[in-house]
Amino acid sequence: MKQLIIIICIMLQGFVLFAQKEKKYVHNGNKLYEQQKFAEAEKSYRQSVEHSKQSVEGNFNLGDALYKQKKFDPAIQKFTEIASSSNDRAVKAQAYHNLGNSLLESKKLEESIDAYKKSLINNPKDDQTRYNLAYAQEKLKQQQDQQKKNDKNKDKNKKDQDKDKQDKDKNDQDQKDKDQKDKNKDDQQNGQKPQPDKLSKDDAERMLEALNNEEKNTQDKLKNKKAKGVKGRIVKDW
Repeated sequence: MKQLIIIICIMLQGFVLFAQKEKKYVHNGNKLYEQQKFAEAEKSYRQSVEHSKQSVEGNFNLGDALYKQKKFDPAIQKFTEIASSSNDRAVKAQAYHNLGNSLLESKKLEESIDAYKKSLINNPKDDQTRYNLAYAQEKLKQQQDQQKKNDKNKDKNKKDQDKDKQDKDKNDQDQKDKDQKDKNKDDQQNGQKPQPDKLSKDDAERMLEALNNEEKNTQDKLKNKKAKGVKGRIVKDW
């Protein structure tokens, strides 16, 4: 029995020593945090958590140090763990509040709104959380309004582009129709130009016969002229 008591005392001393180290690291981390040495504070808080994984203060302050360094993803993970594991409504409210802040900084507006609402469920009197909730809701509304405006402008631009294409197609077709009309008009005008008179077969034969007779008369005259000869001086070759 005496030995059992000794073992228990030793174990209690170990737990006390372990707890003292955990608190020491938390205390050191707090001093560094106040000096805005957030990276060093994070390291000290991690050491406290290694000694006591269930340390609310160590885990909570570790999440704050991550948040201050804009390490929002690991901060979100840490505050989510605290909120889901704690049964203390005050701790849950604060964890959800800080979770909402981390999500808000990450532009995850809908998730941040949900976190703020959960914080208010656990602490309805927290005016700071209520203010942050209203702010996140307003930012979400602005984002949605801007998205609607962008979608509207996108639709308008598409309609304008479609109209421009339709106008261009119409202009192209009108020009084609005009070109075709002008071509048809030119073809009609060319078809109405005076054409040389065409001779009938009988007229052609009569003209050919007349030409032949005229040529025969001319040849006869030339023959007669050559037969008569031309009178001139006779020169005797002595």
